[in-house]
Amino acid sequence: HPTENSYNLIPMLFGTLLVTSGAVALATPLGLLLAIFCQFYASPMVGTLYRKCIELLAGIPSVVYGLWGLVVLVPLIARIQPPGPSLVAGIIVLTIMILPTVTLVSESALRHVPKEIIQSATALGLKRWSMIRYIIVPTAWSGILTGVMLQTSRAIGETMAIVMVCGNVVQTPSSLFDPIRTLTANIALEMAYATDAHRASLFLTALLLLLMVVSLIITAQRFRPQGYE
Repeated sequence: HPTENSYNLIPMLFGTLLVTSGAVALATPLGLLLAIFCQFYASPMVGTLYRKCIELLAGIPSVVYGLWGLVVLVPLIARIQPPGPSLVAGIIVLTIMILPTVTLVSESALRHVPKEIIQSATALGLKRWSMIRYIIVPTAWSGILTGVMLQTSRAIGETMAIVMVCGNVVQTPSSLFDPIRTLTANIALEMAYATDAHRASLFLTALLLLLMVVSLIITAQRFRPQGYE
């Protein structure tokens, strides 16, 4: 409330963390499973078709996802639990948006696992799923982790789609159906008319977002398994 000289980023920080963590938690296993399917289970024609569809999803502008969420998803959620624009709407839209990133990067990492490793595992009599779970995925883990990091960074920085579907109410949500406002949405909505301390608080918000992404990169580097390149 800049007119009252009252500033508090905590509700928007919670909103950002909740919508990001929810989307990443959904997109990461789904994207990895899609990558495994395209690389090891699908026929060449089906795998190529899936890959092209995923690449198409990656190229759609975020405002289109936001428009779909506003016109289709939000009314569906409103039938279940009003008002409709909410945390769960943001999670679903953001999941669809970041899914291509982790899928394509993971698929590339799986595809570049040395054939000698796969041939050795096959020679030992391992079944396909056992080979994928215990040999191929650990070998490609560094690339998969890169995909997770990239999708998380995009989720943190997403603005337009979140503005359109999350309701933009400054509050700490108590349920998935509560409206929220994220840090990026706050910058987009208020920068045009902000002055003085209000404007400075928005720059502080941007700095906080930058620190979040840097912390994410440092964490990914620290917890990357040793020996997997």
